[in-house]
Amino acid sequence: MDFTDVSLTALRVFRAVAEQGTFTAAAVSLGYTQSAVSRQIASIERAAGAELLERRRDGVRLTAAGRLVMRRATVVLDEIDATARELSGLPEEGGGTVRLGWLPTAGVTLVPQALAALRRSDPGVHVISREGTTPALVRALRAGSIDLALLASAPPFRAPDTESPPLVIQTLSERPLCLAVPAAHPLARGDYVDVADLRGRRWIAGPSSGADQLMGVWPGLDERPEIVHTARDWLAKLHLVTAGCGLTTVPSGLADAAPPGVRILPVRGGPQELRRLLLARLPQPPAEPAVRLAAALRATALDTDTAPEP
Repeated sequence: MDFTDVSLTALRVFRAVAEQGTFTAAAVSLGYTQSAVSRQIASIERAAGAELLERRRDGVRLTAAGRLVMRRATVVLDEIDATARELSGLPEEGGGTVRLGWLPTAGVTLVPQALAALRRSDPGVHVISREGTTPALVRALRAGSIDLALLASAPPFRAPDTESPPLVIQTLSERPLCLAVPAAHPLARGDYVDVADLRGRRWIAGPSSGADQLMGVWPGLDERPEIVHTARDWLAKLHLVTAGCGLTTVPSGLADAAPPGVRILPVRGGPQELRRLLLARLPQPPAEPAVRLAAALRATALDTDTAPEP
């Protein structure tokens, strides 16, 4: 095998495919054609002399050789990015760098508060973060392009993936799923909503696919839901609720961050829908910056959970 002619572009494409899970999604994220992505992957597999990606009906998965190449590629790309930051005049961070991936809802209060606390306790630790879905963040962890990930989990609370070795998982919080309704809506008159009153409602959901395609719709309804609006951003969903455009679901922890004109209410009359927020990492011992960030996230989550309910 000979990696001397492998370009940085090929390494970035390889990382994007590993993170996105399909050639098509990687092409969209990079602004390339799918054929261009395929050519770059073919070039790096020729250089490796091995298949780096297992092609499956539901996408691609790193092979053992692919995981090895991904670990090395991540080091190279991180060094290139660090050099670019230094050349741009940014001060060098003495405490080290940690890369965090987080769910949109975790970015509302938990991540900003934890990063503020980390700046006070460990100002030298430099955090680079990004938003993503749970499947995308799990792939990024496996690819080695992030160090820690905040993930969501719903009953029956299975492992985030079936890869080996298993990810190291810690539950930061477990809270009930709630319903967001317009403050002037009849459902908002009480302190909770009965699940039987959710039949025939209009819903605001996320534009996800697969198992997550009904995010925003109350789980377990015995009817085909009418989804009238889709939005990725949870705050956009809540503003649509304020405008009377429909209902949506949110974790109870976001009640304090809801805009005026929205009530966040529990739902009764059916199985309690719990949602966990997980902190995940690969099983090898984490570097010190990741340890410090993880501690800040745990402390912030604990403070939030022990705060009095509004």
